[in-house]
Order: sequence, then structure tokens, then C-alpha cells
Amino acid sequence: MRLTILGGGGFRVPLVYGALLRDRAEGRVTHVTLHDLDAARLTAIARVLHDQADGVADAPAVTVTTDLDEALRGADFVFSAIRVGGLEGRAADERIALAEGVLGQETVGAGGIAYGLRTVPVAVDIARRVARLAPDAWVINFTNPAGLVTEAMSAHLGERVIGICDSPVGLGRRVARVLGADPARARFDYVGLNHLGWLRGVYADDAPEVNLLPRLFADDSALTSFEEGRLFGADWLRSLGSVPNEYLHYYYYNREAVTAYREAKQTRGAFLRDQQARFYDEMAGGATAAWSAWDRTRAEREATYMAENREAAGAGERAADDLESGGYEYVALALMRAIARDEPATLILNVRNGSTLAVLDEAAVIEVPCLVGADGARPVPVAPLTGHEAGLVAAVKAVERCVLDAGESGSARAAVKAFALHPLVDSVGVARRLLDGYRSAHPGLDYLK
Repeated sequence: MRLTILGGGGFRVPLVYGALLRDRAEGRVTHVTLHDLDAARLTAIARVLHDQADGVADAPAVTVTTDLDEALRGADFVFSAIRVGGLEGRAADERIALAEGVLGQETVGAGGIAYGLRTVPVAVDIARRVARLAPDAWVINFTNPAGLVTEAMSAHLGERVIGICDSPVGLGRRVARVLGADPARARFDYVGLNHLGWLRGVYADDAPEVNLLPRLFADDSALTSFEEGRLFGADWLRSLGSVPNEYLHYYYYNREAVTAYREAKQTRGAFLRDQQARFYDEMAGGATAAWSAWDRTRAEREATYMAENREAAGAGERAADDLESGGYEYVALALMRAIARDEPATLILNVRNGSTLAVLDEAAVIEVPCLVGADGARPVPVAPLTGHEAGLVAAVKAVERCVLDAGESGSARAAVKAFALHPLVDSVGVARRLLDGYRSAHPGLDYLK
């Protein structure tokens, strides 16, 4: 089986390759093609993968290319993890938004909109090429904003593009462990959009009808023993009656988050830009221990994740258990195995809504548990959204639709509307200044007229 990774020079590619190395089942991936526009980054990551594979019999072969069409031909699966504008673009997104007093995070608020406006035209071009050159391939999208980009690609690939994210998986795993349930066997009632969802139920396999969350809400110690509990606080979680995805901290504690970002020594994007630049410079300088250099950088990256939010919440340093992400690489591998081998699995994914959420139309991409098999991913029935959940989901989906409109039509008016309608942008005037600032900073937004 052949896997193509778009954004193959990206820092997190070794996570995916590591999961492939541990997969010894029949029908596994035997060849990986890395595609990136930056040949030096491709070379660096290929060296890390070479070190990873040392001593592993029958490790998947790795080839690299800067030719997109060459990368796509013959692929069975395409894993898209591109970053249009690079980390320099992310840092600019954050800086421009914070100058206007609004959030610039890469998937939430003004920063997410700017990133989406840059990325949608590129993602649509990729989708069209996949449809032409690898029509039988399945696309697994991790490119952020993941739900928005998946929806843009689905207009050309239908249900053969599926979005993944590690946040819901990590949340479910942490809560299940606190409740004494096996995360691998528990069932989760999780619903929303990418980076805008709520865990509303946890059900153990030995009592499939009993929601364990009320037991969590009754125990202060348990409720504040994991990342999201410390971020949101026990009282607010009880008020909601659910455990939000960590990214909802930007909504529920927006003023505190913006203040923390503005007071930080540097934004997250700037930190990652500088950190990864050191890694790639080290590799270009001939570092002999490629894997060690990468792993050291990865550990620092994970330890500092959402540091500003934890500071705003007084949550302290990340606990050892919280350093383990949801493992998007394992989600990707489980998704590929379920489709390629027709091994049914239930995974939280970004897929077309169909009739799952009444507040949205059929084509809207949502993030919910899905049953996956050879025919793709199908959302499982979920309880209706509460009024608060429905309102926020509908508002943010309306913003995404404006971004898609702008990406397709090149309309600056649609782009301004996207900024202005977002719950975290409080003025049409600010929306207009944001677009002006982003167009000045990003040549890739010249298409907006």
C-alpha cells in the first residue's frame, strides 16, 4: 500500500512514520512518498526517518519529491499536512490580530480565518489533482483549519476526504482514565466542529448505557486532575454539563487568553518558527544524530503547548499524563487500516454532516464519532446539540462558509464578512483592518479583490 504525505518536510512527519513502523499487519503501508515545496526540509526529514527505521525489518521505503503530480500518482492514501505560508505566516497572523486586540490563534478567530483564506485555494487545487491523478485514493486531511479545509476539498472529492484531529481523542483518553475506564474500549459522546466540540458522555464497555461523566462532575479532585479540568475550572464544567475541547478556552476565557498572548515573550507561532528553524539549521549543518535532534525538539514543543492558556487559567505546567497527545498519527493509521482492510472501527473524525446535526446542512463538515469501514466513514447518531452548542456551531460554520465563498470567488467582501461575523471579532471596522493587514503581510492573499 502506498501513502503520500503532502507537507512531507514538516516537523511532525516522523510521528506518522513511527506509527507505520509499528504496524506489522498484512496489507500495511510499504512505501511512503514525501512531498514538499522545500527540498532542504524534505532532505532533513528523510534523514530523521532513515534513523527511525534503523534495525526495523521491512520498514516502509521512503522517496521524496517536490513535484506534486508525481507524488500523487499511484497513491492509495494521501495524507495532507501542508502549511501555506509556513510558520512565518502563522506568526504574522498572530501578530496582526493581537495588534487589533483580538485572538490570532492559527485555527480560532482572526488567525484561523487568515490561515483558511491562504489555504483553501491551495487545498482545492490539491483536491482537483487527486481527483484527476489518483481517483481511487482516500485523502486524510490534517491541514488546519482542519474542518474548513476538509469541507473545501469535499466539494471535489466527496466522501473520499476525511479530516482528522488529535484533540478529541486526547480529551476522551484523559477523561476515561480519570474515570477508570479503558480509553481503547470506551464510547464517547462527542460533537461539534473541529476545535469547537464538547465531550458530553463517556460509556464503559461493561456498562454501555451508563454515562460516567456525572461521576466526574461530583468529584472536585478528579475534575481538576487533567488538562481541560485545570483550564476551565470545576465550576464552569459543571455549569456546562460537558467537558469542552481545549480550544474552547479561547471562547470562554477570551479576554484572559488575549491578554496572556499579548504579554507573552513571543506568540506560539513565533516560538515554533524559531524552534524549528534551529532544528532545520542543525540538520543542514550536517548533524549526525538526526533522530536525537528531532526528538529533543519534539519534547520541548509538547511541553510548551497552550502555555499562554495555562498561564491565564493558573493551571501550571503540563502534567506528565497530559504530555501525551491524542496521537493523530494513530488516528490516521486506524483510519487507513479500517478502510483498506475493512476492519470496522469507531473514530472521531471530520466528515460531512448528512442528517446528523439538524442545525447544519448535509454538506457541512462536522466532528463526531464515525463508524469506519471499506466504504469510508459514517457519523453515528448523537444527541441533539444544546441551545448554546447549536448557537456557537452555527455561528462558526457561517464564518467558515464565508471563507469558502471568498476562496472560490476571490471576494474581499466575503473575507471581511468572515472576520466580522466571528464571535471573537467585535467590530466590522476591526474586520476591515484585519483583512488589510493580512493582505499586506501575505502575498498569497492578493487574489482577494
